[in-house]
Order: sequence, then C-alpha cells, then structure tokens
Amino acid sequence: MVDAVLRHRRRRAVGRTAAAAVRYAALGWPVCPGAYPPSHADRTAGFLRSCSCDRLACPSPGSHPVSPAWQSVASTDPERVAHWWTATPAANVILPTGRVFDVLDVPAEVGVSALNTMERTGVRPGPVAMSSGGRAYFFVRSRGAPADEYEWWSCHLDCLPEEVADVAGLRWHCRDSYVLAPPSRTAVGPQARWLRDPAAYELPDGVRLLEVLADACDQARP
Repeated sequence: MVDAVLRHRRRRAVGRTAAAAVRYAALGWPVCPGAYPPSHADRTAGFLRSCSCDRLACPSPGSHPVSPAWQSVASTDPERVAHWWTATPAANVILPTGRVFDVLDVPAEVGVSALNTMERTGVRPGPVAMSSGGRAYFFVRSRGAPADEYEWWSCHLDCLPEEVADVAGLRWHCRDSYVLAPPSRTAVGPQARWLRDPAAYELPDGVRLLEVLADACDQARP
C-alpha cells in the first residue's frame, strides 16, 4: 500500500514537472532537461547514487543539465520540450540564464527578508522562486552581452558580481549559467516552488533589486 501511494504521488509530481517545462517554453524561456534524484523504487532496488547521471560522486546531484551541450540544446519550442519529457518524465527543469532573464540568487531567509523590504518600500520584484536547495531566485531582465565587458558580471555558480564582491551569499546568474526551475526536486530539500509566478509578473531591472538584496545579505551576516 505504501509503495502504491508513493508511486501515485511521484506520477503526479512528474506530470507537474513536464507541464511546467512546456509552460516555460511557451513563455519564451529556453528549457533543457536536467538530472534528477532516484525514485523510491530505485533506492529500494539498491540504486545508491544520489543522481540519475552516471557519475559515481556527482557534485550537483539532480541539479545539472543532462547534456554537456545544454547551451545549444535548450529550446523554446513547446513541442520539442514536451517530447523530451515524454522520453524522460522524471527529468528536472533547467533554465539557462543570460538570454531572456538573469537570476539574482540569495539564501532563502535573505530572500524572504528582501521581499518584505521591497513590499514596504515600493520596489517591485518580478518572478521569485524558492529552490530545492534553500535559495531564493529573483528573476530579472537579462543584461545579455554588453559591448563593454566591464559592464558584465561573471556568472558561474560560485562567482559573485565584481562590484559587490564583499556581499556574502549573493550570486548573479547570467551568461553561461543556469538555474533549476520549479517544481524540480533534488535529493535533499523540498520541491522548488514559485513565490511570484512568472506568468503574473514582468521581469524587472536587476540593478533596482541589487541594493535591497545586498543589504539583506549584509544584515544576515553573523
């Protein structure tokens, strides 16, 4: 009985993930399939890895694209995206950044504090998500690829914007980076979810949000 309930819940979760991937593509957001944590049945059968990929010690279990060519694979074609999830229903959803949007990424508690501050001060955030890994994602208009490289911030997952290098915990995902989108799930933590749905909120200018997020990060320091 317990196994049947778990299988049913997983099927519903998988259906929501596939529908979300298609919805993002329909919004014009590039999408590609991501790795995913093993199911309860996999673990029961003795599958000991924490990620669906073939790496024995995956450094980002369930949190990375399936294909190493993810930047060229990512698509905004809903039919193509639906085909991917028909082939791999459990796949998580990867959203490449630096094309339509960038993402300002802070610890979850900092994100909640910053949202409260924005509400009080009249700053309007755009879409905001809580990740499975305990981070808050603020989606903003992409800075793209400025002609002046001094106006571009490096975006890989462990990098900080150069101009705010002293702000602990703040990341800016732009070119060559990606985020795991709701309702994706990793091996640890709850399922990712939207606090402010992308269909209801426009992408704001990231610089407008940066000061509030930087202040919230500073206030959260021990």
